[in-house]
Amino acid sequence: MFKDSVVVVTGGAQGIGKGIVLAYARQGANVVIADINKGLGEQLERELLEQGFSVIFVHTDVAKEQDIVSLMKQAVEQYGSIHILINNAGKLQHTSPYDITLEAWNDLLQTNLTSAFFCAREAAKVMRHNVKGGSIVSLASTRAEMSEPFTEAYAATKGGIVALTHALARSFGPDQITVNCISPGWIETGNYEELRPIDHAQHLSGRVGVPEDIAQACLYLTNPLNDFVTGINLTVDGGMTKKMMYED
Repeated sequence: MFKDSVVVVTGGAQGIGKGIVLAYARQGANVVIADINKGLGEQLERELLEQGFSVIFVHTDVAKEQDIVSLMKQAVEQYGSIHILINNAGKLQHTSPYDITLEAWNDLLQTNLTSAFFCAREAAKVMRHNVKGGSIVSLASTRAEMSEPFTEAYAATKGGIVALTHALARSFGPDQITVNCISPGWIETGNYEELRPIDHAQHLSGRVGVPEDIAQACLYLTNPLNDFVTGINLTVDGGMTKKMMYED
């Protein structure tokens, strides 16, 4: 289904992004790995090329508009077009609302939210010329609907992505570009074996999530057969946000 498709994944060298990159590469796609961590990006590119996958790494700071423009340009120069964009890059900050600075607030918004818009815009400029348009998926979070202390800036960016998604879906719809977002819950990107039974028990699914769970959601939302699905926020959290925590 994705053979020869061109997929751009921001924040693709680690964590959830790496899982997404692997999923599309295994489907036969041409994958552009964008990440601010040059070492990890080059390492992943090397490993996947050795396995016979079609990938390139582009060192990218999504907080810089020119880096985004350059990223999409390099994708087109290498593979001829862009069919899928996964806006995954982002960072989390824990700072008391009494202490956060304007600089820190703006930095998080620029990295998590503003970048998602500009990546979508630059990718859509290419997708609109494809015969069948394209697909954009942005990573929001269940933190758009629920919070822990000191995550105001992060929650604001993720709520913004949910709103941005339906707005872009409306604007890009005439160009046959679907726009959706995914709200992951607890996705463990570290040592899964160190998780406790109580961690898994917080989920209706009986387990904490892994990057592959989000990758599967991306594959669904970007499958051309699912072009009727657009403008949605798909929560992928093992049912964690539906579980009453005072239950036995």
